[in-house]
Amino acid sequence: MTIEQLTRRLPGSPNKTVRGLAVASLASEILIIVTGGAVRLTSSGLGCPTWPKCTPESLVATPEMGINGAIEFGNRLLTFLLAAIAFAMLVSVWKMAQRRKDLFYLSVALLAGIPAQAIIGGITVWTQLNPWVVGCHFVVSITMVAAATVLVHRAWLDNDQAGTVQQQRSTATVRQLLWASAVLTLVAIVLGVIVTGSGPHAGDAEAPRNNLDPDLMTRVHVAPVYLLVATAVVLLVMVHRHAQLSELRRPMVLFAVVILLQGAIGYVQHFTGLPIVLVGLHMLGAALLAAACTHVVYVGVTRQPLSVHGAHSTGQKQVHSS
Repeated sequence: MTIEQLTRRLPGSPNKTVRGLAVASLASEILIIVTGGAVRLTSSGLGCPTWPKCTPESLVATPEMGINGAIEFGNRLLTFLLAAIAFAMLVSVWKMAQRRKDLFYLSVALLAGIPAQAIIGGITVWTQLNPWVVGCHFVVSITMVAAATVLVHRAWLDNDQAGTVQQQRSTATVRQLLWASAVLTLVAIVLGVIVTGSGPHAGDAEAPRNNLDPDLMTRVHVAPVYLLVATAVVLLVMVHRHAQLSELRRPMVLFAVVILLQGAIGYVQHFTGLPIVLVGLHMLGAALLAAACTHVVYVGVTRQPLSVHGAHSTGQKQVHSS
């Protein structure tokens, strides 16, 4: 079968396969954050002391390297799963590249992010787990979670919906508050990364720290969290008081629940000496927070397709107004 014949068999609009791959993209981006956290929390960050090989002599982990080598190499192998999903996602939207540039460019971005992350991971190993490089690695992963969340949303729009007349979902005030929530979420995550770089879980006993005061950085970290909680409360009140904001209610409740759980885990881990299980859950929470934030912002600040009746009515209004 020729490439042209294969291309003709690809979907011309989003179907179950495309949507399933979009969800798999999001799930895999969250998963690798969790496994990356396991590498650091089990002091396996230098389980493979070189990159791209695991050792100067071996591409894979050897039995002599023990559990730490297996954990680190396992995380590296997961990159190939992400690459396979991202490549399949790009192939699935290839035929609709011209009509659905949104899906195509998001798929390209997710695929391109994988070698970029691999290179940052290599630099992390070469710099003996420098906390600033490790932090950059995490922030890029969070960005890819956000992109995958948007991809899921776009995959649930068929070609006609993606190109029809659209109406605004929310008010200007709500949109401003949602963007403020997005900024506060990003700031909280970045400051959380800096707190981690000053704490005890370096990924290896000999790995450097950023030499900042952990208690001071924790206090700085919670400031945008408090502001995020206040903003979320205001948004919850607004979306439940106004019928026109009904579509935002479930995404906003989900976002608020994730904020609450993430904040609770953060406080408990801080006052219990940073046990690795709670720190791991907090890293998972950061990924879920990024996804939930992207979800509610997408719903609130983008436009939704009008129904056929709505589009017809809009057209009539435009005719009458002219």
